Amino acid sequence: MEVKKKKDLKFILTDILLLIGMLLPIAAGLVLKVLTEPASEGISITGANVYFTIKMPIQDLPISEAQVNSVIVVLSVFFLCLFLTHGIKERPDSIRQHIAEYIVEQVSSLVSGNMGERFSMFAPFVAAIMGISVFSSLLTLVGLFPPTSDINITAGWAILVFILITHYKLKCGPIYYLKGFAEPIPLFAPLNVIGEIATPVSMAFRHYGNVLSGSVISVLVAAALQGLSAKLLSWLPGALAGFPLFQIGLPAVLSIYFDVFSGCLQAFIFAMLTMLYISNGFPEEDYIARQRRKDEKKRRAMAIQAKLDAKN
Repeated sequence: MEVKKKKDLKFILTDILLLIGMLLPIAAGLVLKVLTEPASEGISITGANVYFTIKMPIQDLPISEAQVNSVIVVLSVFFLCLFLTHGIKERPDSIRQHIAEYIVEQVSSLVSGNMGERFSMFAPFVAAIMGISVFSSLLTLVGLFPPTSDINITAGWAILVFILITHYKLKCGPIYYLKGFAEPIPLFAPLNVIGEIATPVSMAFRHYGNVLSGSVISVLVAAALQGLSAKLLSWLPGALAGFPLFQIGLPAVLSIYFDVFSGCLQAFIFAMLTMLYISNGFPEEDYIARQRRKDEKKRRAMAIQAKLDAKN
């Protein structure tokens, strides 16, 4: 009984430490924002605050609020995953394990349904993209700058996805890849090159634009409602004249749409585009035929070598 109590106490303490690890980066981000954000009056719609700049040989590297908050999201998601999988068993007996298994099953099913069984190993990558994107957009709920409203962050994700797309397009060799730009006729080569470059650009701007526009609309509507309240209630005496009547309810509803629903939707769209671009870019039939030709050449070479060895 004493050993069991010690195990239970150790388990609870580990859970507490994991929860602290999940919430501490967010708290640190809030403290950093309060200490560094310049004072402003009225409507203020600005980009990410630059904390400091690292001198580099070619171009200086600014460390901005978007980068710091991205690290905060990664750390929080990391400790959340550790919390959900802590004490995992063969037969689930806790709500957290059921949640973890449900997430794994849903993401695996999503990847298999859109990319096929060949790409089943992409499930952790897709889950990471969706998780980091969702939590990045939801940072606005606690007053932090959402990294997804910075084009540099979404462009970095899009470039990473573009590298994966190109990697799978090159599976049949560089000549096959370059020939694809001349389809259906060589005249279309410039347009095909532009289309190739447009893939990461469109992914980055779509995600960034939708999140940023939601933040801008929310701020403008809240400011307009504040002005409307002041205008209509100005005839009331004392503090009643400054009561923000029209700011009650509606900004919260807009926040649920733009910050929660739209953020989750954009994360899902980005993940879907990632899966579709990678799987559609992979020439599976030509790759299988190429592998068969390679295997056939290898078998012939081995047969010839065997005959030479037999003669010697």
